[in-house]
Amino acid sequence: MRTFLLTTAVILFAARAQAADPGYLYRAKFAQAAPGKLLELIDLHKKSLPSYSTAGDEPPFVIRHSQGDKWDLMMLFPIGGYGEYYRPERIAKRSQAEQLFAAKFRELVAWQEDLFVYGPPLDELRAAFAKAGFFHLEIFVSLAGKQAELYKEREMENAYLRSLKRPGNFIFVRDQGAAWDLFTLGFYRDLKHYAESADISEKDQDAAARAAGFESARHIGPYLRSLISQHHDTLAAPVK
Repeated sequence: MRTFLLTTAVILFAARAQAADPGYLYRAKFAQAAPGKLLELIDLHKKSLPSYSTAGDEPPFVIRHSQGDKWDLMMLFPIGGYGEYYRPERIAKRSQAEQLFAAKFRELVAWQEDLFVYGPPLDELRAAFAKAGFFHLEIFVSLAGKQAELYKEREMENAYLRSLKRPGNFIFVRDQGAAWDLFTLGFYRDLKHYAESADISEKDQDAAARAAGFESARHIGPYLRSLISQHHDTLAAPVK
């Protein structure tokens, strides 16, 4: 029993050390509205905004599905760190504020899932959201043992995009919650800005891909798919 407990403690310590890559902690909530209830759900979100400051919390960043995955809203709650977020007094204030809206939220939502992720500094994310009018979200479950390689591939793809003077993606890495290992969020002015990549020549794409470590531009997708078991794409707009 002592050996078992010691081994378990070592495993947990290693897992925490790996997860504690100093990033900013967020809670991502994906929600699908009950049929015909999306606008009511958005109105409820807007009415609930004052409750976050009452509880001492940052309000969530919210995007609305346009096409792609099944969810309607993705709410990204800034947390910072578990210790501060889950202090007893913060929990008490949050619970009191949430009581005003929790029952109505359950009435309006048909499906939801939560994921705690480490991502970019809050100031960087806030500045990007303030300018964006369109988003591309990609969310992944990696193959077993491929989590680190998937993260590296996402960084390589950001290098590829930067070489082409295209916006990079913010990377969010799973700590706990739903099954997804990682998701990336790209920020654009509008749909036209997102589609501008179609005007880049094949020659320039290949040069940027090789500089980022890929064999060529057309090999980016196949390499990514060699690392994942699931991949969902969503185009979305901000809820402000």
